[in-house]
This record gives sequence, C-alpha cells and structure tokens, in this order.
Amino acid sequence: MNPAKKKNFKIEPFKHKVEMDPKYAEKTWKILEDAIHEIYNHNASGLSFEELYRNAYNMVLHKYGEKLYSGVVQTMTQHLREIAKIIEGAQGGLFLEELDVKWREHNKSLQMIRDILMYMDRTFVNNFNKTPVHELGLNLWRDHIVRSPQIRDRLLNTLLDLVRRERTGEVINRGLMRNITKMLVELGTNVYQEDFERPFLDAASDFYRLESQQLIETSDCPDYLRKAEKRLNEEIERVAHYLDSKSEPKITQVVEREVIGNRMRLLVEMENSGLISMLIDDKYDDLGRMYNLFRRISTGLQTMRELMTAHLRETGRQLVMDPERLKDPVEFVQRLLDEKDKYDRIIQQSFHNDKMFQNALNSSFEYFINLNIRSPEFISLFVDDKLRKGLKGASEEDVELVLDKVMMLFRYLQEKDVFEKYYKQHLAKRLLSGRTVSDDAERSLIVKLKTECGYQFTSKLEGMFTDMKTSRDTMQGFNATGAGAEGNEGPTLTVQVLTTGSWPTQSGARCNMPTEILAMCDKFKMYYLSTHTGRRLTWQTNMGTADLKATFGDGNKHELNVSTYQMCILCLFNQADRLSYREIEQATDIPAPDLKRSLQSLACVKGKNVLRKEPMSKDISEDDTFVFNDKFSSKFYKVKISTVVAQKESEPEKQETRQKVEEDRKPQIEAAIVRIMKSRRLLDHNNIISEVTKQLQARFMPNPAVIKKRIESLIEREFLERDRMDRKLYRYLA
Repeated sequence: MNPAKKKNFKIEPFKHKVEMDPKYAEKTWKILEDAIHEIYNHNASGLSFEELYRNAYNMVLHKYGEKLYSGVVQTMTQHLREIAKIIEGAQGGLFLEELDVKWREHNKSLQMIRDILMYMDRTFVNNFNKTPVHELGLNLWRDHIVRSPQIRDRLLNTLLDLVRRERTGEVINRGLMRNITKMLVELGTNVYQEDFERPFLDAASDFYRLESQQLIETSDCPDYLRKAEKRLNEEIERVAHYLDSKSEPKITQVVEREVIGNRMRLLVEMENSGLISMLIDDKYDDLGRMYNLFRRISTGLQTMRELMTAHLRETGRQLVMDPERLKDPVEFVQRLLDEKDKYDRIIQQSFHNDKMFQNALNSSFEYFINLNIRSPEFISLFVDDKLRKGLKGASEEDVELVLDKVMMLFRYLQEKDVFEKYYKQHLAKRLLSGRTVSDDAERSLIVKLKTECGYQFTSKLEGMFTDMKTSRDTMQGFNATGAGAEGNEGPTLTVQVLTTGSWPTQSGARCNMPTEILAMCDKFKMYYLSTHTGRRLTWQTNMGTADLKATFGDGNKHELNVSTYQMCILCLFNQADRLSYREIEQATDIPAPDLKRSLQSLACVKGKNVLRKEPMSKDISEDDTFVFNDKFSSKFYKVKISTVVAQKESEPEKQETRQKVEEDRKPQIEAAIVRIMKSRRLLDHNNIISEVTKQLQARFMPNPAVIKKRIESLIEREFLERDRMDRKLYRYLA
C-alpha cells in the first residue's frame, strides 16, 4: 500500500478590503455606557456580560482603547457626583449609614465594570500606564466622595465625635464605624492616616491630657493607675473592633505619654498613696500595676527604681543605726532578713523578678549593712543563736533556708574577715560546750562559706572539727589506761586538745584550779606527751565547763553545770561559808573581768544564785562579800549557770578584735601586692591600689592608706623598689 501523499496548506489574505462602519466606535461605546448606567442604577440583571465583554474587547482590538477608557472615567465620575449629593443630603446619624450603603453599592458596581473591561485592564492599561479599573474606581470615590469639600470635614468630625462619645460611656454602632474605617484603609494607607488617624490621635491626646489632669487632682495613686490601665485596655480594644491594627501602637503611645509619662513623678511621689506607701503597705497588686504601666515609658522603671532605692537606703540606714535595735543583735539581723524577704516578695510578685530591681535591692542592702561596723559581729551572733537553740527541732529544709538567708547577708558584707573572726569564736564555744543543734548544720554552713570565699577562708574552721574528733579518740585512749577517774567518787576529766592557730585561744587565760582537778590534769598531760612527742600543752581554763554535785540546806541536792572559773570559785566554799572578793581573787588568780562576771552569774541571777552577795546589788565591787546560799532551791535537779556576758563585745574587746583583724590583713595585702608585681614587673601607685582592692574585696575592702604603708614596708625589705626615672613607678625585685 502506497503511503498517502503529503498536502501543503496555504492561508492567503482577504482579497477584498473590509470596510469598518465609521460609527462603530460611537455605537459600541453607547452600548457599554448604557450598561454602566444600568449597573449603577441596580438594573444589571438584564445585561449580557458576555456580549458587553466582547464589545469592550473589540474596541480595544480596533484601537479605540483611549475612547473606552476616558468614557469609563467620565461615566463613573458622573455617577459619583450624583451619589455625593445623596450622601451630603443625609441628616444626623443617617450620614454614615448612607455613606456605608453607597460605598458597598459602588464596590459591587465597580466589580461588574471591571469584569466587562477585563481585556482593557490586561492590555491597554498596561501598555499605556493607565490606572487599572478597580483602582480607578477607588480613586474617583476618594476624590469625589471622601474628599468632597462638603463631606470630608463632616466625615472626620462625625467619626471623632463617635469615638469621644464612646470614651465617655455611650454605646455606639461599632459595626458601622468598622465599615467606614475599613473603607478609608482600602482607599489607601495615606487616606486613612491623613483623613482620620492623625486627627484621631491629636484629639485623643487632648482628651487624655485634660482627663489625666482632672484624675491626678481627684484620685489617689492606686485609683489613678486602675483608671489608666482601664483606658489603655479600652483603646487596645477599640483598635481591635473598628480601627486599623497599625493604629494600636500609635494610640497606646498617646495614652502612655499623656496619662502615664507626663504624670510619673507626681504619681510615684504622691503622699500617702505613691510608690513609698505601696512598698510600706505591701500593695502587691498596685505595685504590679504601676510596674506594668511604667515599663511602657522609656524612663518609667528607672523612675521607680530610683525612688525605691532611696527609700530602701534611708529605711535601712535608720534600721542599722537605731541605738535601740543595737541592744539585741539577733533581733537586729532578723529585721534585716524580714526586710529582705519583704522586698524579695515584692520583686517576685509585682516586678516579675526584674533584674534592675533585684540589683537595686542588693546594692541598697550592701550600702546600709556596711554603715554599721558591727554588722559582721551581729550576723555571727545570729548564726550562733540559731545553731545553739533557734533551729532545734527544725526540719533539714528549714535549716538550709535559714543558712541560705544568712549567706545572703554575708555576701553583702565588705569585711568578711571580721565575720570570720567572730564566727570562729562563737563556733569554738558551741563545739566545746556541746551546744550545737546539729553537726550537719554546722558543716553545711562551712561548705557554703567555702563555696563563697574559697578554701583558705574555712581551713581553720574545718580544723576545729578535726580537733574535736581527734580529742574524742584521745580521751578514749586516756580512759582505757584507767587514769580517767579517781575512784567512784573522784572527779572525771574530759579534755579537748586544740591546735594553736585554728582556735581563738587566749594566751593570758589563767586560774588556780582545785588540787584534785590539778592531779587529773597532770595525769592527762603525762599521757598525752608520752604519746605525742615535741608538743606543748597549755590549759585554756577560760573555755572549759564543769558539772558539780552540790548539797544545800535540808539535804537539798543539785547538779550544777558551770564554767571552769565558776567551779574554782565554788570549790573555795567547801572550806569556808563566807569569802570576800579580794580573798576569792587571791585564791583563784582569775583575771578581774572574768572573775566579776563569774561572781555576778553565781550571786546576782534570779533562780541561779547559789551564792549571796553582801551588799545586794547587780554590779560586783572589790568590797563585796559572798556567802554560800544554804537556802538555794530549784525545781530542776540539773541547774545550768551561764556566765553573765553581753552578747556583744565590750569596747576594749571590740578594739582588740579590730586590732587582730588589722594585723591579719597586713600579710594578705602584702601577698596580693607581691603577686601583682610578680606578673606585671613594673606598675604605678594607682594601678597597684586598684589591683589589690580588686583581688581582696571578696574578703574585705582594703584601705588605700594601709596599702601604701605595706608598699613602703615591702620596699624597706627589698621586695620592691622605686623606678629611678619615675618615682611614681614601682619595680619588682626578683
């Protein structure tokens, strides 16, 4: 079968010229113009949109696009002018409703017109940079309706009046407002902003400026803040209901400026209700409201922080410098802790744990705690009280909570080495008297101190615990030899061997102990030195205690727990019923201050007076006489007689402690200077002061004058020398 032959097809042009009807364009446009009229007159149901589209298509195709476009502009403008007259004629509340209705009708008409002219939009409009039909319709509505001289101001005033009425409590048609503002946004962002938003913001500024002035004159601070918060929420809600979302930051900024920013200083300083009053009265909700409102202003939180800091520092200064409060160190520290807890709760609950306020709180506490040079001593006394009795029966969690609070105060101290000095003394008394509530609590605090300040800070404290354990082992060995007791009725001896340097021992402690006690002491000394060569024992009689069995009149028997000094005094009354102060002093050789306190404890404390003093008075004088109190009685068999001593140090003791601290600081300062100079080799005076302060401030704040003296001392001992060229420079001598 032969394949089919290929055939070539050729399309030839018309041989006859097609004649165009000269009135084609006019006739076609007339059809389209009538259709647009019908659309605007709501008679579009009878129109053939397919035929109308074809007519518009043919006009563009036959180069009549300009005639079509200009005709559309003219026809739409004609209708919009008629619509403008109808809207202008609407009275009162019908004005916005008529505008809304006509706007929606115009949008429907515009949609149908755009569908008919779709081909013109795609070709002619693009080719000749004309405005698309839909945008054209919006622009014409803007120019002939919204910005009509008879409509523009009336529209703005009506909208602003409705907003004002709503602010004053009236109910308005929010749906209608939403439609109108949405219309302005659709006409272009600049239309919404220029024709409504800017005047709206100006009117809001005037409204809130006047209202805030009236409120500040008639309301207290909490009430004002509640109303300010309400107004702010109302404006945010207003934007959500019928304004453009981009208006929210702008209107809230107006409210913040007029209601909060311009009134901040007056609010925080308002008498009896401002920030200070809220802080004093723990007004958590009001403080939280102030914080949330003020943080909207760039300087708001700074204003609050400055006033809170000033109040805290003044309150704290009064607290730490009040002579009445200094009489009770434990209460003094407890007040500090209560004040810290109070402001911690405020910052947590009201200020959202804001770091700015936490830093202000910490700096304020550090400021006023260090105003009182006895704060380190008082904090140590507080710890002593808690670890002796205050935490007895407390759970482990409660103990840790108290210790953490103590550490918080400790961190504020600039003279941490002074605290260490007192803490060592108090810890020694607790350990030696066996009156600590918990070894675990003691060790826990030492771990916290080590974490905070390093091993060197706590090495001696840890050595005290080591000595206590070693002493128990030593006593077991001593008792195993059979030398620990003199028969069934003789005295028994328990000794704690303390390492010199770890414990706050006194070189001047002395007394003449009873013969039977001395015999036991000699036995222990022989045992200890026989097992430990090259050591020396010195008895610290001021740190010991004794249990005495005493028989009073009518065979009344008690066991008295007393200090070693008190024991020596009471044993004298085994040979005499009456002794003068001078006789007791000569027999015991106890230092006068300790002797007077011991006698005062035995004769002047109600319920513990195993001695009677003649004449009776609270103070001990050298002319007093003491008599064994045959009539002493107590409901307890065991009676503890504590030595009368103030919790706080006496003035001479304070000076002695301070002197010891200053002496201990000298080698630390010198060590820091040498460390710095070793690494830097050459350094000027000011930089040495700065570097030494930086290194040592964790333990104490060194005095620049003291640093200068230590530099001079190091120069004298040839660790450093002054530079020959510049005498202000120091050089390290390797």
